[in-house]
Amino acid sequence: MAYFQNSVAGLAVGAPVTLRGVRIGSVSSMKVYLKLPELVPVIPVYMDIQPDQVSWTNDPLAADAYDIEVAVKAGLRAQLSTQSLVTGQVSINLDFHPDTPANLVGDTGVPEIPTIPSDMQQIKDQITELKLDQLSNEARTALTGLNELIGELHGKIGPLADSVRQTSDSARGTLETATTAVRQLQQDASRTLDSVDHLSHTTEDQVATTGKNLDQVVAKLNQVAERADTVMGNLNNLTAPRSDTRDNLEAAVRDLAASASSLRRFSAEIERKPSSLLLGKGSE
Repeated sequence: MAYFQNSVAGLAVGAPVTLRGVRIGSVSSMKVYLKLPELVPVIPVYMDIQPDQVSWTNDPLAADAYDIEVAVKAGLRAQLSTQSLVTGQVSINLDFHPDTPANLVGDTGVPEIPTIPSDMQQIKDQITELKLDQLSNEARTALTGLNELIGELHGKIGPLADSVRQTSDSARGTLETATTAVRQLQQDASRTLDSVDHLSHTTEDQVATTGKNLDQVVAKLNQVAERADTVMGNLNNLTAPRSDTRDNLEAAVRDLAASASSLRRFSAEIERKPSSLLLGKGSE
């Protein structure tokens, strides 16, 4: 027996009971109970398992209550399975789901197999948990805010676009000015390099010319030095103690001295007797 707490629409007496897709029995009866005090509907479904379709641990005998209890502890669960989406008929499939809780209803004198929601029921439960009304209101609020934001953007994008355009124009003008300045700088630099090159050549020429002039000056200095050496040699010869030239100079000096003495006496005589120039030395 299996207890279902949700709808079993499409399940009917005689519906197949399968284990991993293999039919092992059928639904024998169904009832509806209201669980008090919660007033939760509980639907027990009784199943007729064919002994020749299931053996327990290689035991040919039919499973008893103990075997089913062991299987339930191992995770044996009953679940509604859709046979046809067109007709809506369902069946009961038994399988092991050890990660699900074993929710047992009570002792009814027959072995009980816990149930788990069907795949469709799980989808319905997930949709219910989504709280679509709340999501719809939140989505509506979000859309309203989005529309307001779009309106604000429309009001700001125009001036922003103009500002961006002005900035772009300014940047373009700055770039053109910078390009012109760079070109002018290149021209100035080229002229400066040409001037430096011309100055270098001029300096080289001047250095070469100055070198030639220096050579000429040095040659003249050498000639002057040679002449000076000659003069010094001549002076040395004149001033030598036994030099003929020195003797001649000394004799000439003595003669000049004697002549000077005679001239002084003559001058004194003329001053004393001016008439002697006319009358001669012997007149008084």
